[in-house]
Amino acid sequence: MRTVRRPTFPWRLLGWGGLAGLLLLPWAAGAPWTPADYGFAAAMFAALGGMIELAVRTSGNPAYRAGAIVAIGTAFLLLWSNAAVGLLGDGDNPANAVFLIVLAIAILGGLFVRFGSAGMVRVMQGTALAQLLAGTLGWTLGWAAPGGQGVYEVTLGIALFGTLWLVAAGCFARAARHSAQSRTASPSI
Repeated sequence: MRTVRRPTFPWRLLGWGGLAGLLLLPWAAGAPWTPADYGFAAAMFAALGGMIELAVRTSGNPAYRAGAIVAIGTAFLLLWSNAAVGLLGDGDNPANAVFLIVLAIAILGGLFVRFGSAGMVRVMQGTALAQLLAGTLGWTLGWAAPGGQGVYEVTLGIALFGTLWLVAAGCFARAARHSAQSRTASPSI
């Protein structure tokens, strides 16, 4: 009997190859990275790729996949930028840990709604609100850089990450509508 191989996700090789290329980029640019820096980056990229693979396998709905990829990518960028340069002041500012709460809301909220598309809409909206509150709290309490630089970094962080969380919410909303339409369109006998 002949086994039939399921075709692989066409972007898979490009995605993993791109992550490997990104890992080599600092070395090619002559960045002063230590082996620990490369280890941290490799672990982050492996987690990113693995979560995207899981999201793609979980649902065949393109809108759900897009929402999951945007949410995972946003979480990755938030964690990476916070570790590298910090969103409040510099990367060594312990106040940047407040943004881990934003990630916790996204992850725990997703688990609570079992990553269903309708529930993920609310989770992503709540995560965007948490991003707004974390940045505003950090600026109000003086955790950000002083003066105009602090206003700039907090505004940029809120606008960029908040928008990405809301884009993910929009994708999940589209997936939820598609799911609801397919349930009502199927005839009952």
